[in-house]
Formats: sequence, C-alpha cells, structure tokens
Amino acid sequence: MKIMVCLKQVPHQDARLDIDANGTWIQEDNIKFEINSYDTYALEEALQLKDAESDTEVVVVSIGPDRVTQALRTALGMGADRAVHVNDAEIEGSDALGLAKVLAAVAKEEGPDIIFTGLMADDDNASAVPPMLAELADVSSGTGVTATNKANGSVTVERELEGGALEVVELPTPCLIAIQTGANQVRYASLKRVFPDEAERLQARLTKEVQERYQALKQLADPTVVCQEEASA
Repeated sequence: MKIMVCLKQVPHQDARLDIDANGTWIQEDNIKFEINSYDTYALEEALQLKDAESDTEVVVVSIGPDRVTQALRTALGMGADRAVHVNDAEIEGSDALGLAKVLAAVAKEEGPDIIFTGLMADDDNASAVPPMLAELADVSSGTGVTATNKANGSVTVERELEGGALEVVELPTPCLIAIQTGANQVRYASLKRVFPDEAERLQARLTKEVQERYQALKQLADPTVVCQEEASA
C-alpha cells in the first residue's frame, strides 16, 4: 500500500507577521516556520497505518521554496519513507485551486491508495485544498475525520460534524482523508530515522510529467496576494 501525505509549511504560531515592502506578502526574514499542525495529525495517521501494515510506503509531499526541506526532513525523521519537494517559482503565491492542481498532478504520478491531508492550514483556515484535490484526483473523500479503520479494500472514517455529532462513512480506495486536530497522539521526529541516503529519500523535483500536468491544469488558477493591510482597533 502507498500513502501520500500533503504537508504545508506555515509561519510559527508565535511569529510576528509584518507585510513586506511590496505589500503582497509577509516578510519572511527571521521568521521561524513549522509544519502545519493539522498536517502533523495527518502524517501520524498515515504512520500508524504503516505500523499496522509493514509493506506500506508513506510519501510526504510539500510545495514551496527551499526552506520547505526542513519540514520534509522532520517528516522523514518521524518515519516517512520518501519526500517529494515541488519547488517552482511559478507556483509561489498560487491560490488553493492552483495548489490542489499541483498536488493532483503528483498524486496521479505516485498513484497512492490513500491521500492524507490536514483539515485546514493554520495560516489561512480555508479548508479548500482537500476537497479540490479529491475532485481533481477523482477519488472519494472524507473531511473533518477523527478516526480511521482500514479493512477489506476500504477505509471507514468517523467525521466530526457540528454540535459534536459524528458521522461514520466507508470510503472505497483510492480515497482522500482530511484529518482533524486531536485525532491521534503525534510522535516526535527521531534523528535515528534520518539515514545517510537522505538525499535520495528527499527528492527536490518537479518532474517532466508533473510539470506537464501542472501546466495543463493551472490555466484557471490565480495567485494569492495581500491586497490591503488594515490596522487593528
């Protein structure tokens, strides 16, 4: 079984955020970044499935500049088998649809049985990429998931609904599962898991196939920019 986990690197929760000189994004100098908290639970859920089925490969995927390798190395240290870093200046600033299209291109190349994502990102709280990715990858999906159980070629998930209600859904594989925070106990990264062949396990790439798929899909995607800064009251 192959599992793909989508990770996003976001500013540290205690970081001071200031708008850059162009007024289009934040100043990234001297800001500490970390893995999106929702995505750590998604990765842990994937690793627990790997613990239960030893022949499982966990591939983590992230989009972003060079600094993203730090997040991917952490994921490898937690137990992921391989990391894919999509590093392309043309992708920087893409909106949720643009990012979903890139991830869909990677998913179609990797062919995972299960795609895990966090429910949303700490920096924008949009929760838009997971359902878009599921649609573009043409797989079944469940969001707001707090528990998973894989058996007989399908995954049964518990979804958290409003008012504290739970919904139980059986998803045929391949499928996408967007994990809610608190779904599990996230493990720590171990230096012992980062082997000397890390260069091979951490693949900085935008392969020709992914590039072609992305170029074909990105026509409708628009970049995200900061349009106006409002002073707080």
